[in-house]
Amino acid sequence: MSPKKNNELEKAGYDIEEKERAGSFLQEDDKVVFSGTAKEGVEILAIEEALGKYPDLRKNYYGKSFKEAGKECDESTKGGYFIRIKEGVKAFFPVQTCLFLKQKGFKQKVRNMVIVEKGAELYLITGCTSAKAAHEASHLGISEFFIHKNGYLNFTMIHSWKEDVEVQPRSAAIVEENAQFISNYISLSPVRKIEMYPTAILRGQNAKARFNSIIASHKGSHQDIGGRIILESGGCSGEIISRAVSFGGTIIARGHLLAKSAGVKAHLECRGLTVSEKGKIHAIPELETEYRDVDLSHEAAIGKVKKEEIEYLASRGIPEDKAQSIIIRGFMGVEILGLPDILQKEINRITEQTVSEGL
Repeated sequence: MSPKKNNELEKAGYDIEEKERAGSFLQEDDKVVFSGTAKEGVEILAIEEALGKYPDLRKNYYGKSFKEAGKECDESTKGGYFIRIKEGVKAFFPVQTCLFLKQKGFKQKVRNMVIVEKGAELYLITGCTSAKAAHEASHLGISEFFIHKNGYLNFTMIHSWKEDVEVQPRSAAIVEENAQFISNYISLSPVRKIEMYPTAILRGQNAKARFNSIIASHKGSHQDIGGRIILESGGCSGEIISRAVSFGGTIIARGHLLAKSAGVKAHLECRGLTVSEKGKIHAIPELETEYRDVDLSHEAAIGKVKKEEIEYLASRGIPEDKAQSIIIRGFMGVEILGLPDILQKEINRITEQTVSEGL
């Protein structure tokens, strides 16, 4: 791969050398470039290959999560990944995937499926990015996640697009008894438009889900991003946590908690920071219950970088621009994502670069 492409993929968290990775998948436009695994018990295939190899996928999984979430997903697609981690397997290193827009005006439409079998554990990092030549391109990603009993999935999606790209990810997850689903979303580069509203259905007793998002919005960007958690069984719990920084763009931060069983607990939190007077942040929290014995809560706060914080750092000999950068990076701290050290260092590097460019 060319050094230029290396840089673009690295911004989306994709390691070309595949160091400390359990497997990789790379697609350019509608062509699968690479698919392979380095860990026994972890299967990675192009989605069309998987559906041909395992006919039962269509009967037992394909479209199931969207149907139960009440969403439409009948778009025609080409490409995408299928990942399955077998029962009891725990992958120490993460699996990585990348969906790359290369051609000008290309409309990428992919279908993804991730299955975590009973007692299995997986970290998955997906990078979505575009080449400099991919003007006026678009991306539609339809993703389904199935986390079976006692399973664990930590899914991190990094978007690193161009300022004239439009993006619409759609996803739904079904989480069974004592299973846990963590979905991290990071969008730090300029983009024309993103609309994303994933749903997690907590189907089994004591199932857990958490949606975390770290968003930077630049001038000309419009990002409508949120999450929904449906709590269907007793003992289930969920969180939706959002950190949004506007450098001049528009951010709509949504969250919806729906209790469909007694004895559930969930919290929704949105914190926003406006760096430019032209920026806009709109928080829309929703709490809904069909039962009395539930614990649902939300909090939201939007503001600017405090003058006294900058003055305090300046008194320690730190220039004003660096002081502001430090404060913003701290606000966007990735510790909320629950990532292993391997990924946290990479996200810290990407965040620091974004803040410097935004300022």
